[in-house]
Amino acid sequence: MVPCNGSAGGSWRRLAAMTAGVALLSGCAVGPEFRRPATPAVISYARPSLAPKTASSEVAGGEEQRFVPDQQLSYQWWALFGSPPLNTLMAKALDASPSLVATEAALRQARELYFAGRGAFYPTIHATVSPSRQKASAALSPPLSTNELTFDLYTTQGTLSYALDVFGGTRRQVESLRATAEGQRFLLEAAYLTLTSSLVSAAIQEALLRAQIAATNEIVDISARSLALFRRQFELGAVTRLDVAAQEAALAQVQQTLPPLQKQLDQIRNLMAALAGRFPSDEPEETFELASLRLPHDLPVSLPSTLVARRLDVRAAEAQLHAASAQIGVALAARLPQFAITATAGGTSTVFTQMFASGNPYWAVAATVAQTLFDGGTRLHQQRAAEAAYEQSAAQYRATVIGAFQNVADALHALVADAETLKAAVAAEQATKTTLDITTEAQRLGAANYLAVLSAQQAYRQALLTRVQAQAARLSDTVVLFQALGGGWWHGARVDNAGTSAEPSERKR
Repeated sequence: MVPCNGSAGGSWRRLAAMTAGVALLSGCAVGPEFRRPATPAVISYARPSLAPKTASSEVAGGEEQRFVPDQQLSYQWWALFGSPPLNTLMAKALDASPSLVATEAALRQARELYFAGRGAFYPTIHATVSPSRQKASAALSPPLSTNELTFDLYTTQGTLSYALDVFGGTRRQVESLRATAEGQRFLLEAAYLTLTSSLVSAAIQEALLRAQIAATNEIVDISARSLALFRRQFELGAVTRLDVAAQEAALAQVQQTLPPLQKQLDQIRNLMAALAGRFPSDEPEETFELASLRLPHDLPVSLPSTLVARRLDVRAAEAQLHAASAQIGVALAARLPQFAITATAGGTSTVFTQMFASGNPYWAVAATVAQTLFDGGTRLHQQRAAEAAYEQSAAQYRATVIGAFQNVADALHALVADAETLKAAVAAEQATKTTLDITTEAQRLGAANYLAVLSAQQAYRQALLTRVQAQAARLSDTVVLFQALGGGWWHGARVDNAGTSAEPSERKR
């Protein structure tokens, strides 16, 4: 389309030389160069008083737990609970969860926006073909070299435009888009961690509710047997009707606690179905009991110096900080001169095949330098707004880091306290069971009144429920610790590490 004559060739060579000269001036970008924040100089998550291991008790789930520094945490950390049904349900959830599909789509969107932004590094070329049929007015000079007023006109034109990124505004914008895509990658990993943690927690909650229902049924059986004994003794005149009524009321009070527990169990089953990408009517086949969940003994605890690289919320906050830093350069570059080059070449003729015949082609090359002289302070305040946004992101990043360390410390302290609580709960259960057995025997012999019986039953019921809650708390807080440490995603990242170099890989089961 462009004629290869000497004049045109010289013009294109001058254009190329001018472009190369300006490109040499584009070696740097205005605005701050982003540097990853320094790792906090912290050597421990908790105070020195924290024990390196927990207490133990003689009951299932009462084993000692040890905190193992700098041991690696598997990205399939839920397998440490030794539950095949949990592993099976987890695989189904990872395969069908709509929340993961949505987050993956958000990552693809962020990447495509980054790729779209990179297109600004290259010239834009447009081509047009414009055939037309025209009739000129006889009152005017004929538009053609002939005197024809009615004619066909064919025009083909190519336009090349290129905005020279002299001060790096485009590069900073693309840098910001890349950081945003990187942050979305960490949000995808966080979605996996949230899903897996929620599902394991739901399984533990189901096991707790089943244990509470079983404990309540045990108390119901004990109360029913005691009521039957009171009724026989009443028939023999050994106790009053008040004793029988009190035991009937106690039995009814225990029985009325069963429906709320069953309601919670049904709701947690609905939650598990939803987490697995199912409707409530499609109930999971897997069920969970406390006895089927193994308490992990050795708990991998990463070093504080590595936590900021493994916590997904910290990495996402870092990416947000990076994007905010780049936006300062975008705003600053917008205040500086803007350079652009435009080149147009084409041909026009009344005969389609003659558009590029001798004399018909045309071309033009233009360079533009634009500088805003007055805008009411708009760009200045936009730059200051970008700087304020960066300061906000920096403060949010620091708050996220502090929160991450707090989460780990809280989980460690909770596990130590949970073990002590379970130990005390086991002792209380044993003591109240002994008291109940003695009181029940005394009741059978007529040596205990109804107040003593009711008191013993209520104490044992409370101790039994406290014990199963303490067992479940140790499991739940172990999940909290694994989640606080990052969930081991860095061993099995489900998307490529480049963050913007390829499409998301298939989800790993």
